[in-house]
Amino acid sequence: MTLALIAAANLLVVGIVLAVTFMIGERIRRHNVVDVAWGLAFAAIAVNSAVLGAGDPARKWMIAVLVTAWGFRLAVHLAVRSLGQGEDPRYEAFLAKSRGSRRVGVITRVYLLQGVLIWVISLPVQLSATLSREMPAWAMLGVALWLVGLGFEAVGDAQLRAFKLDPDNQGRVIDSGLWRYTRHPNYFGDACVWWGLYLVALTAGPIVLVTVFSPIVMTTLLVRVSGKALLERHLADRPGYAEYVRHTSGFLPWPPRQATTS
Repeated sequence: MTLALIAAANLLVVGIVLAVTFMIGERIRRHNVVDVAWGLAFAAIAVNSAVLGAGDPARKWMIAVLVTAWGFRLAVHLAVRSLGQGEDPRYEAFLAKSRGSRRVGVITRVYLLQGVLIWVISLPVQLSATLSREMPAWAMLGVALWLVGLGFEAVGDAQLRAFKLDPDNQGRVIDSGLWRYTRHPNYFGDACVWWGLYLVALTAGPIVLVTVFSPIVMTTLLVRVSGKALLERHLADRPGYAEYVRHTSGFLPWPPRQATTS
């Protein structure tokens, strides 16, 4: 099957996943459930591409496994985190700015936007599933980077959850574990995951170079849009956070800076 047909089929897949998610969100009156669907939609695209694509079986199924593992871990983590919580403030802000009905605002500003991003970011996965070039040994570099990224995500999320569950940490800022070396180990890990996946996809041939915008878009979202930048604006007034920012790397892991004395 050609890339055009696979891409069209994956548009349908994303539409189905998000339509079901929208109905769930309407029923529970909380549309942050779309965050759970984010990883699941990527996994669905990867599996669908592997099934339909006539490319190298080793590569397309390896990518399907890697994307699915990442997507399901993220979905479970976000589902557990949102239990008992209200609507995400980001979506409340989106909806407050929407003209017309709330339902139309949800569809256009939340679901449609995320659907387009999922489809665009996954293009290397879709393209590589159509190419028959055998996967070389250096594809393991991409897998290694994916493993580093997943480790940062999973460990960082677990450390933050444990920190928040301790009543003694109420109102404090986590500065231990991976959070001692980067203010956003989970976002850094997410970026590594997608650059790793891109490297594996790139082994399908030079044509995949044209999809380099995919990991760039994901990294930009994590650093400048819905990830790091948005969260830091939310935390700016928290006691101790300014000091934490002065000492700790903003994204790339790095030993903490020592306090200067006058």
